[in-house]
Amino acid sequence: MQPRARRTRTLAGTLAATLTAGALAVVTQLAGGTPAAAASSEPYTWKNVRIDGGGFVPGIIFNPTEQNLIYARTDIGGAYRWNQSTSSWIPLLDFAGWDHWNYNGVLSLATDPVQTSKVYAAVGMYLNSWDPNNGAILRSSDKGATWAATTLPFKVGGNMPGRGMGERLAIDPNRNSTLYFGAEAGNGLWRSTDSGVTWAKVTNFPNAGNYVQDPADTNNYLNFSQGIGWVAFDKSTGTAGNTTQTIYVGVADLQNTVYRSLNGGTSWERVAGQPTGYLAHQGEIAGGYLYITTSDKGGPYDGGHGDVWKMQLSTGTWTQISPVPSSDTNNNYFGYSGLSVDRQNPNTLMVTGYSSWYPDTFIWRSTDGGATWRQFYDYAWPNRTNRYTLNISGVPWLDFNEQKSAPEQSPKLGWMTEALEIDPFNANRMLFGTGATIYGTTNLTALDTGGTVALSPFIKGLEETAVLDLISPPTGAAPLISGVGDIGGFRHTSLDVVPDMFDMPYFGSTNSLDYAELNPSYVVRVGKGARTANGQTNIGVSSDGGANWWSGSSPSGAQGGTVALNANGTRVVWSTEANGVFYATSFGGGFSQAGGVPATAKVESDRVNPNKFYALYNGTFYVSTNGGQSFTSTATGLGATGNFKAMPGVEGEIWLAGETGVYRSTNSGTSFTKFAASASGVGIGFGKAAPGRTNMAVYTMATIDGVRGVYRSNDVGATWVRINDALHQYGNAGDAITGDPRTYGRVYLGTNGRGIIYGDATVTPSSPPPSPSASTSASPSASPSASASPSASPSASPSASASPSASPSPSGPGGKACAATYKVLNSWPGGFTGELKVTSTGTVATTGWRVDFTFTAGQVISQMWGGIKTQTGSAVQAVNEGYNGALAPTASTTAGFNASWNNSSNPIPSPVTCTAL
Repeated sequence: MQPRARRTRTLAGTLAATLTAGALAVVTQLAGGTPAAAASSEPYTWKNVRIDGGGFVPGIIFNPTEQNLIYARTDIGGAYRWNQSTSSWIPLLDFAGWDHWNYNGVLSLATDPVQTSKVYAAVGMYLNSWDPNNGAILRSSDKGATWAATTLPFKVGGNMPGRGMGERLAIDPNRNSTLYFGAEAGNGLWRSTDSGVTWAKVTNFPNAGNYVQDPADTNNYLNFSQGIGWVAFDKSTGTAGNTTQTIYVGVADLQNTVYRSLNGGTSWERVAGQPTGYLAHQGEIAGGYLYITTSDKGGPYDGGHGDVWKMQLSTGTWTQISPVPSSDTNNNYFGYSGLSVDRQNPNTLMVTGYSSWYPDTFIWRSTDGGATWRQFYDYAWPNRTNRYTLNISGVPWLDFNEQKSAPEQSPKLGWMTEALEIDPFNANRMLFGTGATIYGTTNLTALDTGGTVALSPFIKGLEETAVLDLISPPTGAAPLISGVGDIGGFRHTSLDVVPDMFDMPYFGSTNSLDYAELNPSYVVRVGKGARTANGQTNIGVSSDGGANWWSGSSPSGAQGGTVALNANGTRVVWSTEANGVFYATSFGGGFSQAGGVPATAKVESDRVNPNKFYALYNGTFYVSTNGGQSFTSTATGLGATGNFKAMPGVEGEIWLAGETGVYRSTNSGTSFTKFAASASGVGIGFGKAAPGRTNMAVYTMATIDGVRGVYRSNDVGATWVRINDALHQYGNAGDAITGDPRTYGRVYLGTNGRGIIYGDATVTPSSPPPSPSASTSASPSASPSASASPSASPSASPSASASPSASPSPSGPGGKACAATYKVLNSWPGGFTGELKVTSTGTVATTGWRVDFTFTAGQVISQMWGGIKTQTGSAVQAVNEGYNGALAPTASTTAGFNASWNNSSNPIPSPVTCTAL
């Protein structure tokens, strides 16, 4: 399976302030009289909740000259690099946030065979209006740790049809400053001669591709040309430092699918004698041959026939070497795509029948140049003999809780298997991608002698799920229960152990979950894609915290939408995807139509009053006081999109994050107060109160003080602190977000392709001021200056800092004193990260501190954590946060910051003075 979730939301919006005659209260209040300045920041640690995989992996790329340097690309989950020491994948594109969420669609990736620290990615999600941004070529000189981007003058479709072709991005192995990129949608072939910094169209390339999956598609998804599929260099036709002369290009054209240049790209020609009627999905040159795999369709789902061919480079002679040729109409019902030649044994190659869904995908291996083939399994219906074992014990959900009838098996060997690669340094290691994971082996050659290939998931660290909802019950064995696109959802009793997926009932996507606040063992979930005889069982209920489930009663045809379970678990409200809003008067019982609320409204329950439910539709809020039987509209002007939740332990307290800001109601939605610091939001949730407080911490993905990020408020919205940073943004994340009611500072963040992320606070506040009353209107932060958005994609390796400077303060009142040092921790073109270290040097503990210094080269601090900064011109002042002002004698604390610089000079300011308070 692979998630195809997409976002079309426009976050910026105008507050609608139109009254509906005498019936609705309009949101007009602002919390606090003056708009807040920049919110402070706090360092967090971020990790994935382990699901391991969950989506389509269309590309696996081994570096041909550095052992164990391996990359994987996904269609909505970014790119990854293999970590051999931990046998896991490292995510590389988490810096891409809401402004560049499309970077997580990776259409192609290339690793440099000469300067192996260099890697390039062609990124963009969609060719249609779903993606508002053009594509880009990303380049890195440190194996993907940092990136720079060149925006292209057209869109790139990393999640479009044809995305398993490749690789479209290729590096000249002799002159590695030259790269080619094959674009989609008629945009042709492009070339860079300066290591990917600038690009120009190869205007004399004769064919931009004309294959379109469905020209009549009214959804505007299948009606784009799939363009140019791959580029391959014949390294033997060049020398080190000089342009490779022979280049082959695969084009999505059923009659003209292979082109070449024999003069380094100066001119191009259609290759004579090539097969017609099929698209060359992949092409590879080895041992004096060009090998291609072909299909009559572009994939990754479709493909009815195909062949495998090789062309002798010296003679131009083509030979069909298909394991099952297209002429065998009884057995050839799939296309070929995956292709790999063993670099240690160039007469050994492997191919996949990527579009064989029944009884399984096909994988073949030949050790004689395609003359004969051995398959991973043999079958003569209904019997099947496997030449492999598949151990999924570490990722148990990969069998999808299915029992198959022969010759099908569960777990499946795979589907959409367009990525397959033999390790160029180890003939026994092979990896291949599926619609849900990466499988691999380290005893591949056992197949050649009649042995059994041992397969298992090679997927740890690669998380590619679209997360639709999250709940964190206050009690029970599982701190986290999730709703996930395509693979149902999960109950995590440990965040670092992969659980099995939901079952009984199983539905492909779980859209919404809820638990009973006063009895958290009661849980309900709804979704769509039910695997039942009638296909209608799209609701599951549990009385043991999600450990076991059974099917609830369902309105006819109901699926998806949102669900709310009342505080004591006795009533359910289900707003379905298309059928309307329904209520049930028992847990899992029969449903009746609710009144007064629009179809598809989002629903939630009050967390105290079992008779009270809430709904939101197109900026209007609705309340039910009779257990969901009927609703009444209350407030309007809340923005066309948004998510809301009711506060545990406080009847009638509601928090809402929408396209016009973050709001709070203390009167069951009769009126809402907007936080002045907020401009937009997408998700809201609650977690355990900070030490010494009684109100729960609030978490939101929102724009606060002009900066979009993940924020926490410990004081009912009086102040906000940003807890993510420029390197941890996760695309268009945050529709699903919740704190953990058991662990202070922990937040769970749902992403649209990067799985479930959780963050933990690295500092714990101490001696806080008293909590504001739950009924008091929140007020925004009053920090005096606004912060610019931090740089999202630094492009160079970090550099060591100059020596820190320090200037102690004289003894203050009662023997208080402090000293401060300034240090540059790392830098990149245009930006750097620094640190202030404050040490108490007096004989009496400080109650606060202030650090002052002046920049001399135009540096500007964009964000600070561990301190509250004010910068006026070049003068900077930083004062302590509430938790780190009290320092005993000799004790120290730090404040970190991100800042910009001019790339020519970044001197340490002097003096750096510290004043003890």
